[in-house]
Amino acid sequence: MIKMLVVDDELDVCDFVKNFFEERNYTVFTALNGEDALRITKTQKPNIILLDIRMKRMDGIETLRKIREIDKNVDVVMVTAVEDEDKMVAARKLDAKDYITKPLVLEELEHTVYERSKGLR
Repeated sequence: MIKMLVVDDELDVCDFVKNFFEERNYTVFTALNGEDALRITKTQKPNIILLDIRMKRMDGIETLRKIREIDKNVDVVMVTAVEDEDKMVAARKLDAKDYITKPLVLEELEHTVYERSKGLR
């Protein structure tokens, strides 16, 4: 089974995405901040991470940088409410595989995650 980690400081976003993908037979973990995301990445070893760029304390870019120290190969998809080209360039340099924008569109989200997880099935 594919393991996914959803990292967003908005609880409703985490719950929404978790419920959506659990219905599609993914195992889904959630984290409301970068510190929790790092802990879950170490212990659960997700295959795919959906990572919000703008979070309090540790933003998504810093979280991604630290995730790469733990796992260089995990597929990370950045999630952003505002397209910020500088942040996306930084994310790509850290090997983020894709990005999607908020508000989340279920079809786009499902397609992006499905494309990332094809080789994992």
